[in-house]
Amino acid sequence: MVSRKSEISSKVPAADATLRILQHLSRQRGPVPASTIATALDLPRSTVYHLLTVLVERSFVVHIPEERRYGLGLAAYELSSGFSRQQPLTRLGTPLLDKLVDRLGESAHLAVLHGTDVLYLVEERAPRRPSLVTDVGVRLPAPLTASGRALLSALPPAQLRALYPDKGAFTQREGRGPQSYGELKVLLAQAQRDGYAVENGEITPGLASIGVVVRDHAGWPAAGIAVTFPISEPEGDARLKLMIDALLPALAQTAQELGRRIHGAK
Repeated sequence: MVSRKSEISSKVPAADATLRILQHLSRQRGPVPASTIATALDLPRSTVYHLLTVLVERSFVVHIPEERRYGLGLAAYELSSGFSRQQPLTRLGTPLLDKLVDRLGESAHLAVLHGTDVLYLVEERAPRRPSLVTDVGVRLPAPLTASGRALLSALPPAQLRALYPDKGAFTQREGRGPQSYGELKVLLAQAQRDGYAVENGEITPGLASIGVVVRDHAGWPAAGIAVTFPISEPEGDARLKLMIDALLPALAQTAQELGRRIHGAK
């Protein structure tokens, strides 16, 4: 017996194939060849190439000609951010950030990638801590923030390059932050090695943040969680290291728990 769902899909084959391609790309670790997509989905290669051409034109897919591979584009990430804005991440993340702030006594926030920016979905301010610019709904350049750097460090190189093709893609804040793809890669390589990202005074002088990535069921970066704390210039690197050692275990535990909740694990 043919299900109602299968019957509808058979009547709109192009739409069904397009969505299957997007779903397949979302589960991959990085861009893949069109032939691999066709084989995996049992679709004619000509159909896959035609659909990929349209998806590239609409920015849902990015084509890396040097590698002859295709990956998710900016429009796909914006759909993901749209999903995030419609409450699920906010509802799942708010109670966890509440507990994190109570435990650490420092302010915390949850953000998602939105193009080359991070969009803040949750902010939990600790008592007697200064107000932050990372209020709900605020967007900031991802390379300047701890949560943004954590998210970007988890992207495949080709996806990262598509976001930052030239110097024009970078926004600075009072002269602070990376000015080129090369400078950004140095920051992200450090974040990959450490398992967390750091921002010190690049958003607000006197405040520093450490951020970690929240991964979905396929290992893709779904969100970033960061904790912000005061730090004065005379305290320098010693204070920063002390705070990282004190805050990181609980921060990482919260990110892992949110990752489990995103894909329904208990």
